[in-house]
Formats: sequence, C-alpha cells, structure tokens
Amino acid sequence: MSNKIYKYISPFVFDNVFAKEGFCTIKCSLPEDFNDPYELFLTINYLQEPEALAFYKEVIGEIPQLPVTCFSRSPGVIPMWAHYAHNQKGFVIEIDEEKFKGHFPDYQISDVDYRDEPNEGFTELLHRGFRIMKPRYVYMLQRGVFSAAYYSKKCCWEYEQEKRLVLNKNDVYEIGGHLLFDIPEGCVTAIISGARSSQPINEGLREIANSFNCNYLRMHIGKTSSNPYFIDGEENPYCFENGSLKTVDFYCGECFEPTQENVDICAWCQITEDHVVSAAESNPFRRLAHFGLLDNYIKSMDEIGKK
Repeated sequence: MSNKIYKYISPFVFDNVFAKEGFCTIKCSLPEDFNDPYELFLTINYLQEPEALAFYKEVIGEIPQLPVTCFSRSPGVIPMWAHYAHNQKGFVIEIDEEKFKGHFPDYQISDVDYRDEPNEGFTELLHRGFRIMKPRYVYMLQRGVFSAAYYSKKCCWEYEQEKRLVLNKNDVYEIGGHLLFDIPEGCVTAIISGARSSQPINEGLREIANSFNCNYLRMHIGKTSSNPYFIDGEENPYCFENGSLKTVDFYCGECFEPTQENVDICAWCQITEDHVVSAAESNPFRRLAHFGLLDNYIKSMDEIGKK
C-alpha cells in the first residue's frame, strides 16, 4: 500500500514554496475560506426536533476553525491540475507520509470520507446524550462530530481523492495574510511539473529536486490513453497505478507513452507520409470539396438530422 500523498501547486507561488532553505512551504486555509460552502456541515442529520438541536448547539457549539492543508492520493487527477495547478502549468509535490510522521508524530493525515448524508451514528449519539444525559455520550459525540466535520465531504468532490492534515493555529505562521506550514525537504520524494509548465518552472523544479535529493518528473498528455503519464530526467516513463508511481515495462520508443505488451512504437508514431497521403485520398469529403459539393452535402445532412 502506497504512503505517498500529492500537493497540487500553482506556478505563481513557486518562489514562496521553496523560499526557505531545506523546507517546502505549503499554504493552509481555514474551512470558512474553502471553495466548498458546506465545509464542516456533514456531522448529524439536522432534521431533528428543536430541543435536540438546542442540545447539539449547547454541547458542540461552533466547530473551531483550524488550519487545514489538503493533498490528493494521486498526481494524475486532471481536474486537480486544472483547478489547483493553473491548468497544468504548475506542479505537484510528492510527500512520503511515513517520513512526515517521523517529523510530526502528533499529527495524522487522514482520508476524506465522501458521502451525501451524515453518519447516522452521530445522530443516534446526539439523542442518547440528549435523553440519557450521560457524559460519555457527549464526549463521544464531540469527538465524532469534529472528525466528521473535517473529514467528510459530499460525493461531488470525490474526484479529488483528498487527504487532509488538520493543524493547530500555533503550528502555522502568517505572511501576507496567508497561513503557512513548513515541511522538511526529507519528506519530499518527488517533484512533478505540469504538462504545460514553462521552461523556467521546469528548470527551477529540476534544480530543487536535485537539492532535495528527490526524483523529478514531468507529466505528459498522451494520444492513446486518457490517463497522463510521467517521464523522469533520464527519460524513464512512469504511470500511476495501484496507488503509486511505477516505471513501465512497455512504452513507445518515440513519445515514451506506455503501450501494450511487446509494442515498441505506438500507432500514432508509426504514421508515415504514405499513410497521410493514403488517408487524404480515401477521404470522401475531400472529393466532395474538390467538386464544390461539400457545403450543400453538409447542409442537406443537417436538415435530415432535424427531422
């Protein structure tokens, strides 16, 4: 089971992320500033009698706003590259969880539970505490609600494959209105540049990877599969499979995209000039265009399609 997690980062904060020698500095946010308006919401079923809700408000109160930084379980989530890495122009940092825990043994990085309804067990705890009034039920409810609030999101966010680190306010520091947290370079095991990242970003990330003594890869968008692949500095291709980045045994010798077994050159790279000429000669639209009939043909087919 892989213990790697991935932080997607915009290219605009490259200098900030690597400003402190020997560390990778990442941004944290309070839940109230997240892009999900229902952060901290999935705790209990709120369709309760007012007396029970009043008791919930009494023993839970407002869930504290603590600094959170979010990771993904995969470096190949295209919407994450789009939303958090400036449409593949940014980069991803791979962090080893076990090494992280070695530096920060009191903190846990946990998976987000994707669900559209609250855990009914916490609603039952509410009623036990409300009706039986035993302290242990209130204690269990408080702990359960806090965990559910920070580690539950609706299923529409499931594509993020999110893991979270919840910190205390004295674990972060503020610069320019941003909450920041430093991760030692020894926790970083790879740096991955985006498929559209600029040459200066690529070169800068490669230098950082060398100084961190970690792997450097670049994401590539292939023509055969909708899954991205990755190439390291020595032109070894990788794919993300079963929770980890792995070198592939079979790949195209031209574009390095992973291929099927015993395929040395992918079909796209096998296209020759003869193939191009033959395809053009066999294209019926070209013949229609040659005789000036293509526009009328398309219009007539469009009319048929409307019927």
